[in-house]
Amino acid sequence: MSHSLKIYDTTLRDGTQGEGISFSVTDKLLIAERLDQFGVDYIEGGFPGSNPRDITFFQEARKLKLRHARLAAFGATRRAGVKSAEDLQLKTLLESGMPVLTIVGKTWTLHVLEIIRTTLEENLAMIEDSTRYLVAEGREVIYDAEHFFDGYKADPDYALQTLAAAMRGGASNLSLCDTNGGTLVDEFKVIVGRVVQEFGGDKVGVHCHNDSGLGVALTLAGVTAGATLVQGTANGYGERVGNANITTVLPNLFLKMGKTAHCAPQLAQLRDLSLFFDELANLRPDPKAPFIGQSAFAHKGGLHANAAQKVARSYEHIDPSLVGNRTRVLVSDMAGRSTIALKARELGIELDEKRPEMKGLIEELKEREFRGYEYEAADASFRLLVAKHLGQTHVFFVVESYRVIIERHGEELWAEATVKLRINGVLIHTVAEDSGPVGALDRALRLALEKTYPQISAMKLHDYKVRILDGNGGTGSRTRVLIESGEGKRLWGTVGVSENIIDASWEALRESVEFKLSHG
Repeated sequence: MSHSLKIYDTTLRDGTQGEGISFSVTDKLLIAERLDQFGVDYIEGGFPGSNPRDITFFQEARKLKLRHARLAAFGATRRAGVKSAEDLQLKTLLESGMPVLTIVGKTWTLHVLEIIRTTLEENLAMIEDSTRYLVAEGREVIYDAEHFFDGYKADPDYALQTLAAAMRGGASNLSLCDTNGGTLVDEFKVIVGRVVQEFGGDKVGVHCHNDSGLGVALTLAGVTAGATLVQGTANGYGERVGNANITTVLPNLFLKMGKTAHCAPQLAQLRDLSLFFDELANLRPDPKAPFIGQSAFAHKGGLHANAAQKVARSYEHIDPSLVGNRTRVLVSDMAGRSTIALKARELGIELDEKRPEMKGLIEELKEREFRGYEYEAADASFRLLVAKHLGQTHVFFVVESYRVIIERHGEELWAEATVKLRINGVLIHTVAEDSGPVGALDRALRLALEKTYPQISAMKLHDYKVRILDGNGGTGSRTRVLIESGEGKRLWGTVGVSENIIDASWEALRESVEFKLSHG
């Protein structure tokens, strides 16, 4: 079956040039396998020979048994005045063993004359010779036309000559790079259209950066103009402010523009794929990422939530499940009976909005939000609040007291926490230490509970966030603490608010444990 587009993922090369992005060799191999499972057509692995990590990756990548994707190694054209067969970088590209070699060449006269400082004629020869040499060695060659749009605007005839040189050498694709990310959509579309007219859409690709916030828009415009190869990175990772975000590009192409590619049937895996990349990059997922973010289909206003529940498309531009996401109802002081009932149903609680308990629940919810509680990221705390008003709570333990002491001995800082609980009428007194007060409290609470409730040992504290709510109060300002806990892939959030940061943390910790005990 033929597909209208080819998808070229450059996360392992261009994406890793982003600040704070680093993948081990093992990470890169796992990513290559995952991208292949997802169905992308090309996976660019990096610069062979540039560093020990990429050298090792390409050695190991040869052993991968990919089902569909073709691995690409990235490099540049030969140096000026050097024969292709004698150029060290081209030799290294071939030695990578990759079936696809992507080479970057200069298309902007400014770069030719002032950066690599050679003649315009020699630059054309560098492009053609390098491409022909690699193709003759049995490799597919994709030509990345660096700074193509700046080059075209400066000298359109010469920019097109560089593409013609790559085509004479046998390149399978001419990928037009908006390397500086400064081109606007209308001019981008016109320029891509000219190249498509000159060389045919089946030979043209686009590679966009997001410096003007237009990486995705430019990519879609390029496809509209006839380009058939789409380059991008997972979650928009990349140098400076990033590359075109493939997790935004793909659903727009497939769901909005009617295009298809080999990976289109796997689109429902998109959110999981995005989370996989963030996990390996050790980054917090962007909740506001289009299509796949946690907030992408979250409804807060009562009217919106109610309407979306009745007719999803009234406030949702696509079915969230198409990209592996889901509708979420957010509870806030804007909520009414309908919103709270919808939120409860989302969490598996059947709650009739006409129940008399709803009045008290709404009043307490709004009063708590006035004091600084926030339940949008604290579903577990919300469930406990609902259970309290429905009379469905179970008392697993009673807190008698807790205490935290901070000690510094020279360069070492330690916290000691003491917790006193009653479980089934029996007083339990535990003490624990950690580097910080919240960690010490968490340990002491677990010690007190684990003998009676061994299931507590399986849960872990994943994230801890603090926000000062009214900074004018100085050291007595009200503080909100959000804690994310989990067990395996299951996560839940709890919230605590107090003028004392330790007390706010204790409340969130305690509710996290109560939720675990209540919900297995």
